[in-house]
Amino acid sequence: MARDTISRSMHDVGLAAWFGGTLANAVALNPAAAQAGGSTDRGAVANAGWDHWTPVNGAAIGAHVVGSLGQLVGNKGRLAGQQGVASMAATKTALTAAALGVTAYSRMLGKRVSQEREMPAASGTKPESGTPPTVAAAQRQLRALQWAVPALTGALIVVSSFAGEQQRASEARNGMVRRLLP
Repeated sequence: MARDTISRSMHDVGLAAWFGGTLANAVALNPAAAQAGGSTDRGAVANAGWDHWTPVNGAAIGAHVVGSLGQLVGNKGRLAGQQGVASMAATKTALTAAALGVTAYSRMLGKRVSQEREMPAASGTKPESGTPPTVAAAQRQLRALQWAVPALTGALIVVSSFAGEQQRASEARNGMVRRLLP
């Protein structure tokens, strides 16, 4: 079996950045924005932080997707021959698709919020009475979604760990034997 260090690294580093960055922003940036001086500064601080993160997140997601495709190509023999690998790959694909969808939807909502530079807000994801209604609605949705991306990408990390365990020599041998036996 050939080494796939580049694709594995792209997969892992991209996923780590995607998970870690979105988790850090949910845990730290959005609540920290509430500490900004005036109520209109709070939205501006959160918007600036998320706007700076977006291109890095895009690069991380791109690296992860390219690395994932490389892993599929590099493991096509195991996908076909080792019991359990195809279902694990299908699970990873479904989680990746869900994380991509939630990330894209969150970005769409984030753009709606980010367009209002001088809006009052309690924090990055909490509107207050003077927040425009469309922005307030987007913030309320983002308040829940900010946790969905780290949850989905965290699940991807767990499934990726399981995939690594499937590559142990004993697991690969047992998976091949189980595939051959009725």
